[in-house]
Amino acid sequence: MKIVHPLLIEQQKAAAMQPKLRYDGKTDFTEWQKQGKEKLAELLGMHNMKTCDLLFDKEYETEENGVKEIRFTFQSEEGYFVPCHLVYPADAKEPLPLMVCLQGHSTGMHNSLGRPKYEGDADSIGPNVRDFCVQAVKRGFAAIAMEQRCFGECGGTPRPDCYATAMVSICNGRTLIGERVWDVSRLLDTVEAQFPFIDKNRFYCMGNSGGGTATIYSTVLEDRIKAAIPSCAICTYSASILAMYHCSCNYIPQITQWFDMGDLCGLCAPRPLLVVNGSEDSIFPIDGAKECVALAKELYKTAGAEQNVQHCIGNGGHRYYADEAWPVFMDMI
Repeated sequence: MKIVHPLLIEQQKAAAMQPKLRYDGKTDFTEWQKQGKEKLAELLGMHNMKTCDLLFDKEYETEENGVKEIRFTFQSEEGYFVPCHLVYPADAKEPLPLMVCLQGHSTGMHNSLGRPKYEGDADSIGPNVRDFCVQAVKRGFAAIAMEQRCFGECGGTPRPDCYATAMVSICNGRTLIGERVWDVSRLLDTVEAQFPFIDKNRFYCMGNSGGGTATIYSTVLEDRIKAAIPSCAICTYSASILAMYHCSCNYIPQITQWFDMGDLCGLCAPRPLLVVNGSEDSIFPIDGAKECVALAKELYKTAGAEQNVQHCIGNGGHRYYADEAWPVFMDMI
């Protein structure tokens, strides 16, 4: 009797699948993007999320070593409050560009602020690895560390705790990654309403791993994000989340029927997109990443903006490559 593991069957189906919304070269490109964004929003369950009063609350404001900081919360949907830290150079000229910094599967947003809190944090923060806010402020940005759902203060103390929330969310016609995207959009609403010294025409977003995943989905659906740096997150589904164990928050019902990651990158065109990967990243393999970027370049070329998608490949594993990536990004914006 021959027994084949069902996972293998599913992986083979995915590898053979041609996404239904792969650009065919015939459809008007702008119309294709519109259809793609609408379908992605549907798959993420965005129609099951409702706006509410932001109920902004500034908890404190400080200044130290030339950096101002505001700790605040806002209500992204009824009953759910998101904690954030806004940091920015005290002597910077206003209005300031904003970098939204999304930590990946870690102990929480304090990593983006460069502040070890739990055992092992110091080793993973850096410098120039997970301290995204510190990196951004040094380059003249205002930066916000936003706690993502099931990380840190929002349900993952000290370690991420995604599984139960992701499964219940799917039963409710939503997705955990969609909820994180929703929080990013509501954060931008909050910034526009509460921080007039931030330039609303220069919103950017970055993150590594799970933060990079939230970055790319947010950038597709949120036109206010003018450029983005998804790091160690862009890779074909077949080579990454379908090939090995990944956190439950990565999975979106029916996504492979409609898109691969390269298609999603193309939905961001013509806005600048810097894809960062590690050459030795074992969970987002470089060959799958290169395949996505090659498709993205073709789509950006169709949009007349081929130069606006770049691929930065660091010599190492699953981490952000600050020294390599920042000069490229600063030239792109």
